[in-house]
Amino acid sequence: MTTTPPPPPPPSQAPRSGPPSEGPGHGHGPGPGHAHGHGHTHSHGPAAPVSQHLRKVIAAVLIPFATAVVVGLFVLWPGGTPSHERTGVGFDRQTQSATVAKVQELPCKDLNPSQPQPNGDTSTPEGQTAQSRAEGICKKALIEVTSGDDKGRTFTEIIQPDSPRQLHKGQEVVVAYEPKAPEGLQYSVTDVNRKFPMALLAGIFALAVVVVGRLRGVMALVALTISFLVLTFFILPAILQGSNPLVVAVVGASAIMLVALYLCHGLTARTSVAVLGTLISLLLIGLLGSLFIGWAALTGNTDDNTGLIHGLYPSIDMSGLLLAGVIIGSLGVLDDVTVTQTSAVWELHQANPTMGRRGLYRAGIRIGRDHIASVVNTLVLAYAGAALPLLLLFSIAQSSVGTVANSELVAEEIVRTLIGSIGLVASVPVTTALAALVVSADRTTPGPGVPAANTGTPAPRSSRGGKGRRRKA
Repeated sequence: MTTTPPPPPPPSQAPRSGPPSEGPGHGHGPGPGHAHGHGHTHSHGPAAPVSQHLRKVIAAVLIPFATAVVVGLFVLWPGGTPSHERTGVGFDRQTQSATVAKVQELPCKDLNPSQPQPNGDTSTPEGQTAQSRAEGICKKALIEVTSGDDKGRTFTEIIQPDSPRQLHKGQEVVVAYEPKAPEGLQYSVTDVNRKFPMALLAGIFALAVVVVGRLRGVMALVALTISFLVLTFFILPAILQGSNPLVVAVVGASAIMLVALYLCHGLTARTSVAVLGTLISLLLIGLLGSLFIGWAALTGNTDDNTGLIHGLYPSIDMSGLLLAGVIIGSLGVLDDVTVTQTSAVWELHQANPTMGRRGLYRAGIRIGRDHIASVVNTLVLAYAGAALPLLLLFSIAQSSVGTVANSELVAEEIVRTLIGSIGLVASVPVTTALAALVVSADRTTPGPGVPAANTGTPAPRSSRGGKGRRRKA
């Protein structure tokens, strides 16, 4: 006679051979020593929290720093850009919007009756220009002012055949206005109105950032907007008011750093370590900049624009302005390096909580070496690209490398690049050491199934079932 075996007990009554609960990870392992399956949520969730003691230590450093930044903003706040009488030179001119209403093509000799006749020698740039203007076809453009008190007024602009800017009908342009000039010469075309393509490109950039970055992308755009507001309403007017450019740059850059990092990466211990690493690197850049800009006797007054600034506001320290530019220019790349290094150390600790501070530092610095190589190369090429027309002029003049490097125009860029690069290189070991110190000194209990830091024993499993909530770092 065959006996039918009894049905198995329901899942809720099935005997358990493992511990009372597998914790929040739905572990499939048969025993406490088994750590595969879904029981590895610590490697995919948010960063492990740091101890309350470390939170207090970080707060004891950052709160006074943030308070000092707020006090600096309040004390140095300029209240607006100081006014001055326009000189009519360079950017210091009144401008209006205008449109090209009509364009006629006529022989240059009919439009330039007073132009000296060419002598046939085209071996020099002057001879080539004279020949082109005598035999070429010029354009006679009728320009209509579309803004300001003289809206609707028209004037004529002659465009030479060798002019780099050629106008066409319907094109929007920017015109300069000089009220003291004769009536027929008060307006002249100075530039093309390119606001629409620039706004469209900015819109595409913002859309790409939001689509790829989602909420982080939105926060990055908000931080970028705040950075421009600090630059426009605090840093620039405060320098024009006569405040020390170095102090203004340090306060403004610190404010931008705090807002950008915490807004983009959250109010966490990980972000706080990145802030500390960035702050130390900025201080190093400021010290090196003060030393070598003074030692190399760089005045910061190297072109027409800086000369105009010095003429309008003689009290501005131009060498201090140069140093302020170095600090602000290095801040963006510093943020990238410090956040990356901090995240790398945190993830290394998450992957292997038994790793001590030395192991974390060594592993993090290996990652940082690759970052240093790419970032320094990026910074040097960025400065070289900005100064490419200047370098081309020296190449045309067939000047030696030593002569080119010794000129103030190039020496300024070299010093700026090297100081910023030193700060970037230093930020890697500094930030890595800070992150390794904070993570290894953590006295909190790791998540379920994760061995306790700096020990060889596994941490006790939680007695709660389901998906437990974890604190944010």
